[in-house]
Amino acid sequence: MARKKKLLVFENIEITDTAAKGKAVGKSPDGRVIFIDNVVPGDIVDVQTYRKRKSYYEGRAINFHQYSDKRTNPVCDHFGVCGGCKWQNLKYEEQLYYKQKEVTNNLIRIGHLDLPEITPILGCDEIYFYRNKMEFSFSDSRWLTPKEIESHKEISNKFACGFHIPKMWDKILDIEKCHLQEDPSNEIRNAIRNFAIENHISFYNPRNQEGMLRTLMIRISSIGEIMIVIQFFADDVEKREALLTFVAEKFPEINSLQYIINNKGNDTIYDQDVILFKGVDHIFESMEGLKFKINAKSFYQTNSAQAYELYKIARNFADLSGDELVYDLYTGTGTIAQFIAKKAKKVVGVESVPEAISDAKENARLNKIDNVEFFVGDLAKVFTEDFIHKNGKPDVIITDPPRDGMHKNVVNQILNISPKRIVYISCNSATQARDLALMDDKYEILKTQAVDMFPQTHHVENVVLLELKK
Repeated sequence: MARKKKLLVFENIEITDTAAKGKAVGKSPDGRVIFIDNVVPGDIVDVQTYRKRKSYYEGRAINFHQYSDKRTNPVCDHFGVCGGCKWQNLKYEEQLYYKQKEVTNNLIRIGHLDLPEITPILGCDEIYFYRNKMEFSFSDSRWLTPKEIESHKEISNKFACGFHIPKMWDKILDIEKCHLQEDPSNEIRNAIRNFAIENHISFYNPRNQEGMLRTLMIRISSIGEIMIVIQFFADDVEKREALLTFVAEKFPEINSLQYIINNKGNDTIYDQDVILFKGVDHIFESMEGLKFKINAKSFYQTNSAQAYELYKIARNFADLSGDELVYDLYTGTGTIAQFIAKKAKKVVGVESVPEAISDAKENARLNKIDNVEFFVGDLAKVFTEDFIHKNGKPDVIITDPPRDGMHKNVVNQILNISPKRIVYISCNSATQARDLALMDDKYEILKTQAVDMFPQTHHVENVVLLELKK
């Protein structure tokens, strides 16, 4: 018989700081760090541990002796159960403080970098309802809240349209109101869920891989255009048509209503056919006179207003006069490339996702921008001497890699060609610090600016300007 792990309880633990993934930290009596989910710095709590490691514990506060003055009341009824918005109980000015602190600490402790005076983090004007894209999952066996379980009442409604419970791929929390996307997002989601229940349209079961309704994507652009994409697993033509017709008639403001029949093991849509039911197969975003065509598979920064602020900082850091050749590495759908194009002689964008480059080229044509050129390929393989020879040696490089940062081959090639300026945008300041350290002998950091793209979460972007040392 397996021995049951003993759960430790530590009393009167002062929470002193924040940590990775939205957790906070305290110190146990034996000197080990405790990572805790449901607290903020300044709280004094009793902690029950649920995981013990050599150098740390993980736990949850079970009793509060003192509440921090950094706290605020969460606005969402789902806070604490839903996996998103983990910092809703932390005042926004404190969120900004700890995001700035994380970025600075990573650059200093990981990169061992000499930093200029830190430019204060740029916060959001809108700290709720700021996302232009939300994705929800359906389930025929929804996650029950502790309150529901403790009531011992028979649960008749087991259907959900909402978010995955953290670390549980098959458990979905039903969401009544989410504070991340503006109306009519909540109304659309709730109407679809309720219509499906009333009309006996089955919800997906990921373990058994059965049921009709699988996922729901809602996009609402900054100019008010709406796209809905409903993903079905099993297909019942009559029920599918009934649901889509209901959505189209109840929400005539929808510009694009599409669906997918996906009966494979995962719900990624990039290898699936997207079928148009009503309207057009795209919506538009707008930024500083530029229009960006967004389809169901397009990537676009999910906070439209703050993306504009981020791009302005990048353009300002690049300090273009109109004569420069600029490389935009990890260009995505080419939004930054097109945003800076009027200030450059030419912009060359490189991205590994073919669909993103197709979007970039189409949007450049749409915006009548003729001084940009886009290439598909894995930067670690295509960013070669031959590529530089064919496209020219860049004066400025803007790079916005994924969370893993830049491949070492890309860093080495940047060092080989030695552009006079580099603007490094990152959603992970830890890997950014690692890459900057590799360039430290050759480049000086002139500016660093954190940007909050996702209020109520621990995520933060950072922009760094590097200049070739003289």
